[in-house]
Amino acid sequence: MKKKIIISGSFIIFFFSFLIFFYLNSNSEKNLIEKRKNVEKIEEKNLELVEEKIESSNIIEDVSYSAKDANGNEYFLKAAEGTIDQNESNFIFLKSVKAIINLKDYKLIEISSDFGKYNINNYDTIFSQNVIIRYLDNEITSDYLDFSLDKNLMIISKDVILKNNIRSLRADVIEVNIDTRDTKIFMYEENKKINIKSLNKNGFN
Repeated sequence: MKKKIIISGSFIIFFFSFLIFFYLNSNSEKNLIEKRKNVEKIEEKNLELVEEKIESSNIIEDVSYSAKDANGNEYFLKAAEGTIDQNESNFIFLKSVKAIINLKDYKLIEISSDFGKYNINNYDTIFSQNVIIRYLDNEITSDYLDFSLDKNLMIISKDVILKNNIRSLRADVIEVNIDTRDTKIFMYEENKKINIKSLNKNGFN
């Protein structure tokens, strides 16, 4: 009788441990999905706002800005057209955007996009639609880039493809610290994998 009681008790402990493990993992996946939805909503809102402001405001032609941080990194921004936000004058909405990040003791990073949103106070810039980033032998294409000179951070998202002479990859997000050169590449959902394709082979690895 004692053996049966011990076995039953062990089974109950195992069963509840399994339920707790399943619940925690389920919640973790739900949180990642929810985070992705929230990020996408913010991105979509910014994209709509950028395009709406450009269409509805007075246009200034040949806009250009430059900035330099404490580390000696330089940032140059040009656009064919720009409009100042009438509600927040520190923001300017851009069209046909080109930018260069000149990193001290490093190569240039070149950026282009159809649209942009620039903060003249802290130089933060959102690039949107047909974003192309080139540095060294790498080219990254996407539809959204959030760049902060203060944070030395580039967050690239929405249909991200990175290509170089060796391989190409697809991911949800690429984060690049322009100061340390650290790069993070990841998917929003744990069950999805980054697709990596060798240019010398057929198919994804």
